Amino acid sequence: MAYGALLRLRHALYDHGAWRSERPAVPTIAIGNLSFGGTGKTPLMELVLRTLAGTAPLATLSRGYGRKGTDIHEVLTTDTAEHSGDEPLQVKRKFPEVRVFVGAERVKAIAHIVGQVPDVKAVVLDDALQHRALDAGLNILLTTWQRPYSEDMLVPAGTLRDLPGRAHAAQIVVVTKCPSLPDASEQQRWRQSLGLHESQELFFSGIAYDAPTGVDGSGQLPTDSCLLVTGIADPAPLVAHVRGLFKQVEHVAFPDHHAFSPADLARLAERYAKFAPGPRMLVTTEKDATRLGSVLAGSPLDGTPFATIAMRAVILNEPERFADLIRRHVGPHPAHR
Repeated sequence: MAYGALLRLRHALYDHGAWRSERPAVPTIAIGNLSFGGTGKTPLMELVLRTLAGTAPLATLSRGYGRKGTDIHEVLTTDTAEHSGDEPLQVKRKFPEVRVFVGAERVKAIAHIVGQVPDVKAVVLDDALQHRALDAGLNILLTTWQRPYSEDMLVPAGTLRDLPGRAHAAQIVVVTKCPSLPDASEQQRWRQSLGLHESQELFFSGIAYDAPTGVDGSGQLPTDSCLLVTGIADPAPLVAHVRGLFKQVEHVAFPDHHAFSPADLARLAERYAKFAPGPRMLVTTEKDATRLGSVLAGSPLDGTPFATIAMRAVILNEPERFADLIRRHVGPHPAHR
């Protein structure tokens, strides 16, 4: 109750002008949620970047969770997850042409980006809905099919870190991790249960997975047995997918953004050696690979057949309209005063 009261006071101070929000002149797209992780922000950010392909230069900004330091830093493909954060590094390696930045103070970091990239066409922000000092031009709110914010509660009773009423700040709401596209009546039920205004756009997205890819560029990969290693907030959809690819799957789950230690690698190597006979491999996510990859050399797992599975967010209803809303926002964009 005290946490909720503090949130209401904080939002009231911004809503009534006691504390100021700033709208950058550069187009900004903020992708956020109301809960603690697991809604699919990074796949949605990558979808926005693919939608804006051909628009350059683009930049992204996030805090860089798990990195050492809070300074503003431009991520390079040669960085480590410890220096830049796992998700920003993943984005940079998948989109090398995009200028990827990390920084805790979003307004200050955007000013830095504009100084470094004066002709930047847009800044896409990961997890910025709670940063009221920034008044983003376009807010995209994510909530999952499995646990929508309308059926959740504030921590510690639930997983929400912000008030459900903050959903009204979003121009676009995306229900993620949908098993399939709901019909028109079900979509209307979702709109009502989420308490959306008529002006708010509602989309539903699913997950598409790429085939496992060897991190060393290897071709044919063994498909008998798989030791799946994850350090993500909600591995359940990936686990279900991987069980359909391999005859035998054993899953080892670590906390989200887990920093793998030598003891972790030794335990994984021991489990890998014993969990199944015959051809086998270790599989992980792109995000986890940014952290695992920097500590594998010289470890007991060095030389283990190792592959990643990439996931993509796919808009299930009106994908062309979703893309048009994104592109139109990055078009003519007068500064807010």
